[in-house]
Amino acid sequence: MADLLTARETCRLLGITQATLYAYVSRGLLESRPGPDHRTRLYPRIDVERLTQRKQVGRSAAAAAAHSLDRGLPVLETRISLIRPDGPYYRGRSAIAAVRDGATLEDAARLLWDCGDHDPFAATDDVWHAHVAAIAADAALPPLERAMAAIPLLALGTRGALNSTPRARHEIAATLLRQNAALLVGRPPPAGPTHALLAEVWKPGDAGFADLVRAALVLCADHELNVSAFAARVVASTGAHLHATVCAGLAALSGPRHGGATARAYALIADAREAASPRDFIETRLQRGDDLPGFSHALYPHGDPRAAELLARLRTQHAGEPVMCELDAIVTATEDVSGQHPNIDFMLAAICHANALPATPALVMFAAGRLAGWLAHALEQQAEGKLIRPRARYTGVEPNSP
Repeated sequence: MADLLTARETCRLLGITQATLYAYVSRGLLESRPGPDHRTRLYPRIDVERLTQRKQVGRSAAAAAAHSLDRGLPVLETRISLIRPDGPYYRGRSAIAAVRDGATLEDAARLLWDCGDHDPFAATDDVWHAHVAAIAADAALPPLERAMAAIPLLALGTRGALNSTPRARHEIAATLLRQNAALLVGRPPPAGPTHALLAEVWKPGDAGFADLVRAALVLCADHELNVSAFAARVVASTGAHLHATVCAGLAALSGPRHGGATARAYALIADAREAASPRDFIETRLQRGDDLPGFSHALYPHGDPRAAELLARLRTQHAGEPVMCELDAIVTATEDVSGQHPNIDFMLAAICHANALPATPALVMFAAGRLAGWLAHALEQQAEGKLIRPRARYTGVEPNSP
């Protein structure tokens, strides 16, 4: 239990009262876990130390910049998306409202890219170039690796890859969005909506499932300056073509702390479904000091609205089914025991469990949807024409004095 602190220890380290401690928990700044006697609460040392550091940070520009890279102060201006307690907004329009209005990923992309009346998807290429076909058809390759291997080659055959006109760049982006989705599932680029391609690969002929995939893709399309979007913007700032920015986003997404969170959430659900009691399973994990992949989100302390939207849709489609009862039991137990709510990673994994799919489609939905946002950030950064080059604060061994 060395990694968990009592309420008294937490208050002493933070210099706060118990009332303030409870306020921190309710605002999502601190995670609360059950103690050994089920009456006391414990708090992760890492969260307490992080809060202590934030309280000690001064107001100097250097200190602010140093801490802005961990969900702190904004580091870039953007017109693309805004995160509010009720969910993300794409250029001022609620992503959740767009889902309810029937928007597709392509609709979200046109909005994020600020296409106006121009439909770049009308001119997309639906044929693989010869040097890409072998990679695209290799089912033995994992989805992200297949896409990352083929996309640089696609750039070689793309006319005007460095064309700076908005119309041309939007059309390249549109082609890339559908090519990426096709590479992720090892199929030819689709002529229709991306969600239809993915759904047909995973559950052919299931219109309800296809609509759920549509909703997931739109809700994953962008989330402000997340790790993969920032990586894409940095590469775009050099003037590199859009294919390179997409590869940067995919590479960032491949890490276990980003896109890999879907696989960990899938495993958590699988273990909880096999347990005799989901509540006991969750309590045991917390008492061991384990985290709960797929739950809690630093930017949504009161619950991830994207997850809530998908959970409501999943409940409607699978009402009364044993798997939905199991998923609901996991959510309820976690909320009761820890106060944590499911996030988008949990819901992508839950969609797979509810439809008897492996974990891979969860990551594919994330990668296929988020590409729209990466391209939006790349387009915006290149339109600004500025290089992203932050400075470092050296903390190593000082050179020998002369």
